[in-house]
Amino acid sequence: MKEYQTITEISGPLVFVETDEPVGYDEIVEIETGDGQTRRGQVLESASDHVAIQVFEGTEGIDRNSSVRFLGETMKMPVTEDLLGRVLDGSGQPIDGGPEIVPDERRDIVGEAINPYSREYPEEFIQTGVSAIDGMNTLVRGQKLPIFSASGLPHNDLALQIARQATVPEEEEDGDDDGSEFAVIFGAMGITQEEANEFMADFERTGALERSVVFTNLADDPAVERTITPRLALTTAEYLAFDKGYHVLVILTDMTNYCEALREIGAAREEVPGRRGYPGYMYTDLAQLYERAGRIKGREGSVTQIPILTMPGDDDTHPIPDLTGYITEGQIMMDRDLHSEGIEPPVNVLPSLSRLMDDGIGEGLTREDHADVSDQMYAAYAEGEDLRDLVNIVGREALSERDNRFLDFADRFEAEFVDQGSDADLSIDETLDIGWDLLSMLPKEELNRIDEDLIEEYYEEQEAEEVAAD
Repeated sequence: MKEYQTITEISGPLVFVETDEPVGYDEIVEIETGDGQTRRGQVLESASDHVAIQVFEGTEGIDRNSSVRFLGETMKMPVTEDLLGRVLDGSGQPIDGGPEIVPDERRDIVGEAINPYSREYPEEFIQTGVSAIDGMNTLVRGQKLPIFSASGLPHNDLALQIARQATVPEEEEDGDDDGSEFAVIFGAMGITQEEANEFMADFERTGALERSVVFTNLADDPAVERTITPRLALTTAEYLAFDKGYHVLVILTDMTNYCEALREIGAAREEVPGRRGYPGYMYTDLAQLYERAGRIKGREGSVTQIPILTMPGDDDTHPIPDLTGYITEGQIMMDRDLHSEGIEPPVNVLPSLSRLMDDGIGEGLTREDHADVSDQMYAAYAEGEDLRDLVNIVGREALSERDNRFLDFADRFEAEFVDQGSDADLSIDETLDIGWDLLSMLPKEELNRIDEDLIEEYYEEQEAEEVAAD
């Protein structure tokens, strides 16, 4: 352990210290203030004669006379299966009044990159209970599928809904799954105390906390702490998945706050800024987080990520959503117009995408008609949306009977398929049944994306029920 009293500068969350020997990058530091308090930090930049330290608890109270101790190790997360059901702050300390954490081991929070050769291709369905996701943009074990939202939209409600409802359905073929349990890691960054209270109230009310580990970094916590919160969460997820065999869903909100912390640290270091003032290495930094999702050959567990970000100014070309879209396998888009119409959750399926959906649906985990129904509803809804623009010009009376059916389909699709509320938990069978109810509005000849055998099996059944009801 090396100790110095050679602080030369304090700038925002950074402390600069002169040293007489090399110090390791990412090494953990303890800073003792004049009043006896101890702050933790991490080496952010190391040269032969000085280091830059980012202080997790803030630099208030630190002066040039404070002692700086270099501990000779990187930051580690104490991991154990007993973390399930616990609530931690953004630096990994328990805040739920529970017992001390007795770890099985301590893991480096940077993690280890998964060898591409050892990756197992993601192709197994995760059911969220949200039809707009399960039916149209299916989430797959080991996938990273972000939610693109904006200020004022209910992305927190959707995050909580997914956290309490997400399950790994059993294999239909043999009636049993692979024996793995399901867990949720919830990492919140830069949230308000009110939001934190809402999160905890929902977790406790629904019992979801029993299978979850919650990390909460509040808005008034030091911004630099936000840079370690997702790494602590992902280190915990990797331990539960690859050592204990859990299927782990990691929900990170809000990644915009994380990126703002990177920008603040970059400004304090006087780095040359990149696009809109964000660091030029932000793409690499985000990739280091997102690429920790996946499956490993020979291991039962999996790590699936749903990062949530709010697009500044509703701009999907902003650097944060733009870079996130390059790294991840699709996106779920929340829409302000749908929200203003009272649709919950306001998911716009047209710009949304799950690139791994085709590999995670079909025979075995869902139903054989899933892909066809999804494609047909997407096409019909897109046509209905185009016709809405035409109605604004020529009026509905000028449209043909066929066009009016597609307009009705678009209205019912939003009202019955997308709008399900924050408490509805629909199985994939229920979701697809709603889809067939909607598709039965259209003439058979318009269902050109569905196999004829499926139309014979499902469409006629729906049509017969409607005739009987009349």
